[in-house]
Amino acid sequence: MRQVVQHMRTGKLTVEDVPSPTVQPGGLLVATRSSLISVGTERSTVEVAKKSLLGKAMDRPDLVRKVVQKVQKDGLFETARMVSARLDAPAALGYSCAGIVLEVGQGVTGFAAGDRVACAGQNYASHAEVVFVPQNLCVKVPAEVLFDDAAYVTVGAIALQGVRQADPKLGDIVAVIGLGLVGQLTVQLLRANGCRVLAADPDTAKQALALEHGAEQALAPDALAAAAAAATEGHGVDAVLIAASTKESGPVELAGAIARKKGRVVVVGAVGMTLPREPYYLKELELKLSTSYGPGRYDPEYEEKGRDYPYGYVRWTERRNMAAFIQLLAEGRMNVGALTRYRVPIARAEEAYARILDASDSPLGVLLTYGEDHATPLRSAISLRQNAPVSRIRFGLIGAGSHVKDALVPALKGIADAGIASVCTQRGINAKALAARLGAASCTTDYRDVLKDDAVNAVIVGTRHDLHAEIVLAALRAGKHVFVEKPLCLTEEELDEIAALYAGKTAAGLRLAVGFNRRFSSHCVKAKEFFAGRANPLVMTYRVNAGALPPDHWTQDPEVGGGRIVGEGCHFVDYLQEICGGRVVSVQASAIGGHSSGIVQDQAILSLKFSEGSIGTVVYAAGGDMGLAKERCEIFGDGKSVVMDDFARSELYARGKRTVFKTGRRDKGFEAQMAAFCRSLLARDAGGMEFEGIAAVTRTCLRAVESMTDGAPKSV
Repeated sequence: MRQVVQHMRTGKLTVEDVPSPTVQPGGLLVATRSSLISVGTERSTVEVAKKSLLGKAMDRPDLVRKVVQKVQKDGLFETARMVSARLDAPAALGYSCAGIVLEVGQGVTGFAAGDRVACAGQNYASHAEVVFVPQNLCVKVPAEVLFDDAAYVTVGAIALQGVRQADPKLGDIVAVIGLGLVGQLTVQLLRANGCRVLAADPDTAKQALALEHGAEQALAPDALAAAAAAATEGHGVDAVLIAASTKESGPVELAGAIARKKGRVVVVGAVGMTLPREPYYLKELELKLSTSYGPGRYDPEYEEKGRDYPYGYVRWTERRNMAAFIQLLAEGRMNVGALTRYRVPIARAEEAYARILDASDSPLGVLLTYGEDHATPLRSAISLRQNAPVSRIRFGLIGAGSHVKDALVPALKGIADAGIASVCTQRGINAKALAARLGAASCTTDYRDVLKDDAVNAVIVGTRHDLHAEIVLAALRAGKHVFVEKPLCLTEEELDEIAALYAGKTAAGLRLAVGFNRRFSSHCVKAKEFFAGRANPLVMTYRVNAGALPPDHWTQDPEVGGGRIVGEGCHFVDYLQEICGGRVVSVQASAIGGHSSGIVQDQAILSLKFSEGSIGTVVYAAGGDMGLAKERCEIFGDGKSVVMDDFARSELYARGKRTVFKTGRRDKGFEAQMAAFCRSLLARDAGGMEFEGIAAVTRTCLRAVESMTDGAPKSV
């Protein structure tokens, strides 16, 4: 299918043939008929992409700070590699479209194939011939509403949410500052609500359009104060909606000057927020920020999982705002056709963007069109016309998040016998870009295409955690070797199913490894050598200054990420198990008694007993300061001690003497693990990862979470 792609490194914008998305549970697969270019937002994205690296840095100082922190922790080389990978990642443009439902995902109600729908959402309702959109970001479109008009649904919902925040009453005098798409729609909505509207924008053409569609007056911003005073007999307007886009604070200053005592100011656009205290204080103004399309925006429970808010408590969610806007279109109370300046076929999208970047032109509504063929062909896999790697190990990459691209893919580069034959990611533009960069012969959005590919004999699974077990099982059944990022799975039932299947497959020569990379670190190897031949069990402690993650981060979700103990704590359990050489036989875990975030399992202590008599403790703390190094492991036994600090420095103590082992950068074992896994495929051995150990670590973490609930020790 064709999709508009913005290349962030070069600034080039192209229309490319990329794999079609596949339908997922909880959403709809939609054949696009029309999509709206959000001129202000997308112009900004394209302009940033065209800037030099220095220009990009100046535009995003927040990201520069993160890069500096990364350099301090991981060194210049690793940081440069990470930044380069981010620049190579393409961006999907667009977030508002309309089309025909092709397929309905599992668990979706109220929609059927053939329905006319309007869709919203960045990275969902993109400029592409086919899109996958979660159900709470879709609404039905009546037959009397044109697709071109319905494609305005997202900006319409944004404008409607701003109006709701202003809470206008019949007869109120309301000012609108900024007359782009959102501002023009806001004028129409206020007029439909029985308000008198004063509109302001420097552009005379936009002023004229606002007058044509309901504004009582439309003038330059510097004339608004006098107009407001005259229209209100000096009292000031009842409300001000700011739909402008500027880094300056002029709009909020103007709003404070023209609002009446106890008036309302609603910020809808992206503007500077340095408020003048005096007018806001003396008038006791009510200041509100309107969050995009409305309640539910940025909430993964609502947008991704489809969990609606109770109607009686949250009357106007983002989806209900979208539906209300479509209803206004159906009733003829909104005129978006007058805002449309250009209609351009998707194949000529570059022309449309050239127009919105042209300083001499200032179009408001620019639509991309996609034809009327409802039977849009779907191709989840495409060939890149590159030769498949001639390596003996030919990987299919399934899932390519930051960790996979930053750690696993670079670890493969130095292995002569390994190459990447195919790349699968959920979004086609990412799959194609990464496949082209890695020299893969094909790319896809459906992992089953990878498993059917005869050119692939091993897979690397780096998806979200809830898909690990499903893909591991499917890959083993397809006769592929498997390297899966941690955790192996999220339930003991999944673990038992994998164990039963793998027991038969290992005899046939298949190999399974999990991304417990720390056991392959040179610091782990050094500690094992140091304690080799010991006569007594070890006492071990592993402190993790993990840092906080937002409560709504996907790793915190037990159903998707498994929580941080299952999702990341497994690393540290595995490390201690590897050091002592035994298997965990029991675990008892305790979490803190409560936290303001609502999450307590990421602040916990795990007490472990091992089969050869050693004991260990994992202290996992998400509440510390990140200025402290993340990881420290201390090991004691047979009159010896080891202190490992963040995989950069280990101190080994014996007979009153200290030996220091240092690595030039943090060595977490990624390269060594990937090399060992590849050797295991060629030599048909376990590659240092016996399944019994993998299973013990996985079961330990699952039962640790149980132990946090009832406080009881659990056998493993």
